[in-house]
Amino acid sequence: MPKTYVLDTNVLIQSPQSLLSFEDNKIVLPIAVLEDLDKLKNEDGERGSNARQSIRFLEGLRQSGNLFEGVKLENGGHLKIEANFATVDLPYGFKSDLSDNRILKVCKGLINQGEPVTLVTKDIIVRLKSQMLEIPTEDFFTEQVPQYQDQYTGRMEVFAPDEKMAEFNKKGLSPDYLYAMDDKNNATPLIPEYNQFFIIHSDLNERKTLLGRFNGKKIVPLKSLDLEPFGVKAKNVGQRFLQEALMQDADTAPLVIIKGAAGTAKTFYSLAVGLHQTLDPDFKGFRKILITRPNVQFDDEIGFLPGNEQEKIAPLLRPIIDNLEVLMNRSDKSRFQNEIEVRKKIEELFERGVVTAEAMNFIRGRSITHTYLIIDEAQNLTPKQVKGIVTRVGKGTKVILLGDPQQIDHPLLDEKTNGLSYASEKMKGSPLCFQLTMFADECLRSPLAFDAAQRM
Repeated sequence: MPKTYVLDTNVLIQSPQSLLSFEDNKIVLPIAVLEDLDKLKNEDGERGSNARQSIRFLEGLRQSGNLFEGVKLENGGHLKIEANFATVDLPYGFKSDLSDNRILKVCKGLINQGEPVTLVTKDIIVRLKSQMLEIPTEDFFTEQVPQYQDQYTGRMEVFAPDEKMAEFNKKGLSPDYLYAMDDKNNATPLIPEYNQFFIIHSDLNERKTLLGRFNGKKIVPLKSLDLEPFGVKAKNVGQRFLQEALMQDADTAPLVIIKGAAGTAKTFYSLAVGLHQTLDPDFKGFRKILITRPNVQFDDEIGFLPGNEQEKIAPLLRPIIDNLEVLMNRSDKSRFQNEIEVRKKIEELFERGVVTAEAMNFIRGRSITHTYLIIDEAQNLTPKQVKGIVTRVGKGTKVILLGDPQQIDHPLLDEKTNGLSYASEKMKGSPLCFQLTMFADECLRSPLAFDAAQRM
């Protein structure tokens, strides 16, 4: 029996394509959703864009039939706009004119008629209200990925025959010789992903280890172990893997995805490699480093802030400047003696165009070429935003997505629906994507930061 899905406005605002995500079932849009879309259509930024896209989709359907009677969708489903049930009673305290409560009235009215209704909403408060009204409710799952602890990490610990490890540096290792250990300490065969990183232990001596990467055919040694980009030396296994991913040219690795907790040097190392590859005369791959950091409130309101673009985005750049200050003055002995000189060096990088920064809504829709593009705090992007950026990358550009899926500011995103995790799961196994999750015990910010990451 076909199901009836009532959609909340926030589902369309996150994903206008959601109208085609419910197979051959019935979709109901309360009239309150149309009114919400009408209010949002003139907004700048992602919400306004998605509202307009949803409205255009509905207009196309309107031309093919009567939406209030219901029309067929191309995927076999059925869409109807519901204007009834305004008189349905809700419990005391539910304001009848609120959009959310008007949507709940539609759900309750349809249930009273015997329809198998499920409300789809990304609003947790609405889900709580619907539980009180005994209305079946769920999140929008189409763009969801697994829980953070079950997401792809891009790295794995395995075991190999001790005699085969001697051949590794010259011949690499076939995955057939490697095995992993499951939670019950049983050996399991290895099925590697393209560009996955490995810590390889000898089966005779676990402390004897090698580091490698799967190149699509075999596990091969890392190429950048002896390098120190912009004078930075890797201090743990995670950073060695991170360096290997970042040091690849744009043709080999046009996309790098790095997840992990604060203090694991994601941004710091990305800047160090970017400066190394942009300033090195022997490496002519990138014209500049372009940095952007999504901010939930700031991106939509940038046009109303005073000053030029750089002055408007300056508050978001403070973490980037902090990392550049460390990179420009890494001597512990003189770190606090040359503050003015360090600031001048950083200003010169921006003045020469070696490092540039733009608000996220200014780079959407552009084809950016020969650029080392760092997108920091990418966990605050929606799946649509990530897709819009990655699918528009121009020739010679390398995109680095950085963030912590457990530190999300966007009100409608979580660790399963954010753009960073979405990109990670969808790009798993791509030969053009390197990715890695930095672990909490690789935090180098301070003893306190490491302790807090373990405890909190």
